[in-house]
Amino acid sequence: MFTGIVEEIGEIESIKSGEKSSTLVIKANKVIQNTRVGDSICTNGVCLTVTSMGKDIFEADVMAETLRRSTLGELKKSSKVNLERALTLQDRLGGHLVSGHIDGIGEIISIKKEDTATWFHIKVEDNLLKYIVEKGSIAIDGISLTVAYVDSKSFKVSIIPHTSKETILLNRNVRDMVNIECDILGKYIEKLFGYRKEDKKNNIDEEFLKINGFM
Repeated sequence: MFTGIVEEIGEIESIKSGEKSSTLVIKANKVIQNTRVGDSICTNGVCLTVTSMGKDIFEADVMAETLRRSTLGELKKSSKVNLERALTLQDRLGGHLVSGHIDGIGEIISIKKEDTATWFHIKVEDNLLKYIVEKGSIAIDGISLTVAYVDSKSFKVSIIPHTSKETILLNRNVRDMVNIECDILGKYIEKLFGYRKEDKKNNIDEEFLKINGFM
């Protein structure tokens, strides 16, 4: 698990592309401190497992499903990426609980300045929008942000100068795609209520009512 508080901006050193997967070699400093092979590092919102390390680099494999679900397949040599090590029990939860499992991709449809803040307007599909609520939390490229506006097709977030400085979000342009992870709580509630509805459908039917004297 992660907090959505980016620790460092890394840089893609190289990409080893396979038939349906790839291996990223990423330059970093802070996030490889006290990190071992097998540990997780959130990379642009995607939880990746460290497979090898060097003095100032680490490698991570990206499977086909991750390439389909995220924007990692668009990365190139020298691309900048948001990096965060996995949460420990001693850490402060400054953002919100982020799993690093991307729900889908959003498209930036506008970027506007408002005094010191910057507004990002992002369009997403209905299957993601149903989990996005005003004043709720969302992770965009691994950054924990507060949803400030939601309509039937999109949502907005407002970025403070510190977030602009410490992440790659201001490097994005209109029409760029970003990784989206919705707050995990909504997905669990939906699943739980889905099972409850299914149980009622299976257990309370006409035959059940006849057997128990209701008909």
